[in-house]
Amino acid sequence: MWLPTSENLVLSTDDVHIWRGDLDQAEWCQAQLAATLSTDEQARAQRFHFDVHRQRFIVARGILRNILGRYLGKEPRELEFCYSDRGKPQLAGSNSPVCFNLSHSQSLALYAIARRPIGIDVEYIRPLDDALKLAQRFFSPREYAFIESLPPEQKQKAFFQLWTCKEAYLKATGEGLAGLGQVEVSLTPGCTPELRLIAENSHPQQNPWFLYPLTPDPNYAAAVAVEGQSQLSCWQFAI
Repeated sequence: MWLPTSENLVLSTDDVHIWRGDLDQAEWCQAQLAATLSTDEQARAQRFHFDVHRQRFIVARGILRNILGRYLGKEPRELEFCYSDRGKPQLAGSNSPVCFNLSHSQSLALYAIARRPIGIDVEYIRPLDDALKLAQRFFSPREYAFIESLPPEQKQKAFFQLWTCKEAYLKATGEGLAGLGQVEVSLTPGCTPELRLIAENSHPQQNPWFLYPLTPDPNYAAAVAVEGQSQLSCWQFAI
């Protein structure tokens, strides 16, 4: 259930808050969110060739600033970000009590907020003629065998479920897509996905991170990864 926006947000150490935002907004909303962006964000926006991509970037970053501002008690434009070597954004300064991650696909954006490292990924479920080839290249042999064993009508959804689970974890740890081959997800019908690390002998090992699959929309697959079990709350952003 996606709850309406709340002005009074309490984030305990066990909480994970997931926000959903629509990136296709009216011009007045785009302008209002654009006014909160930093100079470098505005410059990044101008580098997009297509208007729709530029507008969605502006809205995505503006929503992020609005959400974080509510937790920190600050104006959205006051927030400062820094970036890891792989481009992962985080709040500048070492004393911030809030960790976050964001992902967007097509017109949908998801934001994960917690008090410990966290990652989130969302993908629009679209036809992929080479889904099996991609799975064979980027997934573990067990993951590939699982997808190959499914009926044709289930293969694409399973591919995106696995992909979002793996990428959410790799975004949480900051490893990026280079680590796709070092992590394995077990998808058992009716069970929560299990995350395992692949050791040098290729046997999967237990991992302290937990995966939570999400269904923000029937046409999307999504997942959030966080170290340790958590209490999830889902919010719908509104300006």
